[in-house]
Amino acid sequence: MRAPRDLRDIKVDLDMDDTDSRSPPQSPFNKSTFRKLRRLLRHANRRHLAILSIFAFLVFLTFRSTKSIVSSSSWSSSGIFACPSTRPLSTAITLPPTPPTAPLSQTWDILRSIYDAHPPKPSYMPHPVHESDLGFPTHEMLKDMVNITETDAYASRIEHESVVRHLPPYPEALFQGRGIVMLAGGKYSEFAATALGMLREVGSQLPVEVWMKNRAEEKEGWCEELEKEGMVCKRLQDYMDMSMLSHPYQWKIFTIVFSSFQEVIFLDADDIPIRNPDVIFDSAIYRDKGAILWPDYWKHTGSPWLPYIIGINDEASDMLQEEKSAESGQLVWDKERHWKSLCLAAYYNYYGPQYYFTLINSGWAGWGDKDTFPTALKALDEPYHQVSQEIVTVFISGTVRGIGMVQADPTNETNSKPMFLHSNIVKWSMRDFLCVGCSALDGSTGMISHIEDPSSPINSHMLEGKRVFSTDQLPDIGMDAEPLIWEVMESLACRSVWGNKQVCQQARDHMTRTFGYQFKSSWIASLLGYGDRVCATRP
Repeated sequence: MRAPRDLRDIKVDLDMDDTDSRSPPQSPFNKSTFRKLRRLLRHANRRHLAILSIFAFLVFLTFRSTKSIVSSSSWSSSGIFACPSTRPLSTAITLPPTPPTAPLSQTWDILRSIYDAHPPKPSYMPHPVHESDLGFPTHEMLKDMVNITETDAYASRIEHESVVRHLPPYPEALFQGRGIVMLAGGKYSEFAATALGMLREVGSQLPVEVWMKNRAEEKEGWCEELEKEGMVCKRLQDYMDMSMLSHPYQWKIFTIVFSSFQEVIFLDADDIPIRNPDVIFDSAIYRDKGAILWPDYWKHTGSPWLPYIIGINDEASDMLQEEKSAESGQLVWDKERHWKSLCLAAYYNYYGPQYYFTLINSGWAGWGDKDTFPTALKALDEPYHQVSQEIVTVFISGTVRGIGMVQADPTNETNSKPMFLHSNIVKWSMRDFLCVGCSALDGSTGMISHIEDPSSPINSHMLEGKRVFSTDQLPDIGMDAEPLIWEVMESLACRSVWGNKQVCQQARDHMTRTFGYQFKSSWIASLLGYGDRVCATRP
């Protein structure tokens, strides 16, 4: 293994003068080279041409015989000089439909009028901060963490009952089909690019909607790239006034409400599929329940007033506190079967920061939208499945620091296999990992990547060419996803709007040192005008 290098070495090696350039590494064949070749071919006799033809054919066979991957912009390309790939043909995936915005906006107007007419009491509940050194809150502690009077609890229960009575029926003509929904935007779009690349790498052929707050959060050129992958960008601002939602935790639920799909797999931007999730829709557990949730680390920490307010008990109770809380980095939802509970969860999120997030969570770890989904299902007594397998925490190699959570495939719980890597701690983005001297997406100069930051838990891994995931855990996880994630990262770094020359070279250098990849450029493809085809041979 090569000796560690410092950042000065990196800059010298790459001889960079434009770290934010979007253009990929250029072919070594310039105009002078083409002129020489044309001259050679013009004056060559038949014997020379025959030799050149045989040589070109042998080079072609060499590249054709390697097991290779290529970046996203070339996955759907055709022709003999494209790198071989086992990835599904993205151009065959039908783009999600684009229903008129007016009917969906009208549906939201109906829901908003119901929500506005029935606010909980009090109108604002402070978000208590639990001292982590006190450990997991006991039942007695939870009684005191949320300050709500019996009078206010009764008033909130009455308002909740009114909301449930007035929830509209499922709008039959608005939604259709199955698909994946992801919330991105701003810096989270960089994490989403990795997750979406992995989605196609593991074989998913479902259409995808990538939601953002508004146009200002879109990366220029990215949405056009996504369309080639059977994915479309959508904006919440087109359907609702976003000024009504004060916290980003409130946005997730509305991407599901406004999605054109009837049946939805929702993924957070930092939730990386490591097994094809398409199979969930055809599983017995989904056909039976229509809603699937995954567990969090800890038990439910809701206020004892919660069961009373949502109408599942006639007095304050700790009945939910022995149940596992939910982790909403991924969830599956059939809107036709669970429309009213979805609308009720939207009510909890509408009043989330000022009331329901605290009522449901008591201000402990995980405060936000995650437990609004099971709370709504319980309130309406609708069936759902919560995955029984515990989370597997993934650690950074050589440390005892966690990097993410592996969630299980729900389709076969007797033979559990991993399906999602929720990267809730260190998020996978090639710019966050490897970019030296890059600016943030908003143009500010405050971005410091892991390779630049000595305090980063993976700084030495980036500098020295070490794996990020601990290999000791591979038997527990059941698969080694890291090389494939790096293939996606290399694709984004080298041939997408997210990449630049420096990050591309850094990604390839890391993959070569750490995993043994080999990168070869097909000069014949470049010569014949197919562009820069750099294939990565898997070790």
